[in-house]
Amino acid sequence: MKSWPEVYTPSIDSKYHFPEISLFNSASRKIEVLPRKNRYRMYVCGITPYDSTHLGHAATYIAFDLINRYLRAMNAEVAYVQNITDIDDPLLERAQRDGVDWQELANSQIDLFRSDMTALHVIPPKYYIGAVEAIPLVTEKIQELQDAEAIYSINQDLYFRIHKDPEFGSRSHLSEDDCLKIFAERGGDPGRIGKEHPLDSLVWLAQRPNEPGWPSIHGQGRPGWHIECCAIALKYLEPDSSEDFLIDIQGGGSDLIFPHHEMSAAQARVSTGKKFARMYVHTGMIGLNGEKMSKSLGNLQFVSSLINTGVSPMIIRCALLMQRYSKDRMWNDELLENAQIFMDKLALHLSQTECAPTQELIQNIIEALSSNLDTESVFFLLNNWIKETEVGAVGGNPGELSRTLDALLGLAI
Repeated sequence: MKSWPEVYTPSIDSKYHFPEISLFNSASRKIEVLPRKNRYRMYVCGITPYDSTHLGHAATYIAFDLINRYLRAMNAEVAYVQNITDIDDPLLERAQRDGVDWQELANSQIDLFRSDMTALHVIPPKYYIGAVEAIPLVTEKIQELQDAEAIYSINQDLYFRIHKDPEFGSRSHLSEDDCLKIFAERGGDPGRIGKEHPLDSLVWLAQRPNEPGWPSIHGQGRPGWHIECCAIALKYLEPDSSEDFLIDIQGGGSDLIFPHHEMSAAQARVSTGKKFARMYVHTGMIGLNGEKMSKSLGNLQFVSSLINTGVSPMIIRCALLMQRYSKDRMWNDELLENAQIFMDKLALHLSQTECAPTQELIQNIIEALSSNLDTESVFFLLNNWIKETEVGAVGGNPGELSRTLDALLGLAI
C-alpha cells in the first residue's frame, strides 16, 4: 500500500552527543535503555479506517515519530513498519450504518490519514501494509502455528491457543477477570461455545453471508486482527536470527496493551520460538474538555476538522508535544491557544540575527529527549531561552536551533 511523502529532516552537527534513548517498557513496567545499534526494527499499529485521524491517533504517531527522528539522528537506520486494518468488523459496521461500500469508506479514510500525517510532518514508515494485501502472509503464519499445534477450529473459524505461549499475560500484567472484561470490550468473544479457553483469539474468520472473504488454504474468509500484525511485522522487519528479540519496539496506544499486543506477541513467540519485542512502548489516551474521547461518546476531535478551521498543523503538533507522550491527558482550546502563543514567540526569536546562546540548549534538548521523550523539559528549556533572548542575551545561532527543532521535534518553523 502507498505510504505518504517522505519528510525532509535537517542534519544535526556532529559536535552534539546523542546518548542511548531510554523508554518506558510496558512489559517490564520500568524505564529501560534501548541498546545502541546500527539498525532498529520498530512496528507501530495503524488505524482501522472507518474514521480518521482523531487526536488520539495524532498523538500516537507523533510520539513514535520522535523516536524515529531520535534514532535517525544517532545515525542509525530505522526499519519502521505500520499496518492498516483495512478489513475488520468496525469498518463493515460503519459502512453498513452509512450505506456505503466498505472499500470506498476505507479508501477515503486512508487518503485522509495520509494527508493528516503529511500535514503533521510525520516521517512515513518504510512499509505501510494493509491487512488485505497481507492475507497470504497471514495464512502462512497460521500454518506455522498449526504446525506448533496452537490452532483449533470451531465451525471453520480458526483460533489460537493462548497457553501455547508460556509467557502469555506477562506483557500486560492483568488478572484473568480483567483480561476477560477487556477482551469482550475490544473485539474478543470470550463467551463463544466451543472455545478451549475464553481468551483464545480468532486468527481466521470463515466468510459470513453478505461479508467479504478471500480464498486461502484455510477456506474462504478473512484474517483476525492480532495475527495480521504478527505476520506483517515478522515479514517486513526481517528479524536478525543472531539477536535475542525479533524486533526492538512494538508501539501503539495504551488501549492496545491488551488484548492486541499481548496476543500478537504470543503468536510470534509460538511460531518462532523467540521473544517478540525488546520494548513495548505505549502512548497515553487523549480526552476532550474533561471527558474521555471515544467514538461511543461522539466527541472525537479530528485533525482534518481543526485544519479546516484554520488551525496550523504545526500548532496541533506543538500542542500534542507539550506534555509527555505516555500521560493520559486532556485536549482543550486553552492548550491550542498556549501552543499558538509559544510558536509565535519562538518563530519571532528564531527570525532574529541575535539570540541567547543555543549550543548548550541544543545539547540539553537532546538529553531531555533521550530520557523517555521528556518533551515537557524541552518546552521548559525553550521557554527559558525565549525569556533570555527577550532580555537581550546574545551569542546563539538561531538557524542551528531552528534546524534542530525541525529534525528532532518535527516543528518546521
